[in-house]
Amino acid sequence: MGKVGVIMGSKSDLPVMQDAIDILKGFDIEVEVDIVSAHRTPEKLFDYGKHAHTNGFKVIIAGAGGAAHLPGMIASLSPLPVIGVPVKSSNSIDGWDSVLSILQMPGGVPVATVALNGAKNAGILAAQIIGSHDSCVLDKVVAYKEGLKLKVHESAKDLK
Repeated sequence: MGKVGVIMGSKSDLPVMQDAIDILKGFDIEVEVDIVSAHRTPEKLFDYGKHAHTNGFKVIIAGAGGAAHLPGMIASLSPLPVIGVPVKSSNSIDGWDSVLSILQMPGGVPVATVALNGAKNAGILAAQIIGSHDSCVLDKVVAYKEGLKLKVHESAKDLK
């Protein structure tokens, strides 16, 4: 099984990105977390992006707020799937700047983009990607989704 890199532009993004970390750990997927700022540590960003696939990563989840260049820049450097998490940060314009910065990538540089502050879904998507080649992870994703269905049925019973 490969590991998932969870990176963010600053430590202030961690409360949002923690949802992805928790989901991945719940699926017993190895997670490596780091701060990689597109604007403040460009050398680190280039090194991370160029070498992620040779460092055992299978998927990268990149969260960023404001101008949110991190996911797109990582995607431009790495052959791995990149999942972008737009983060509504203190310097953000209602989060739309982050959403559009990650969503509107040019042809040839895809970034799978989840909802604003949607790190939980990023973690699930990363698990599904890994599960497409790892039957143990796939079984855990299937069980997770079954659990979601059961929760809905239980909630419906409470209404009656």
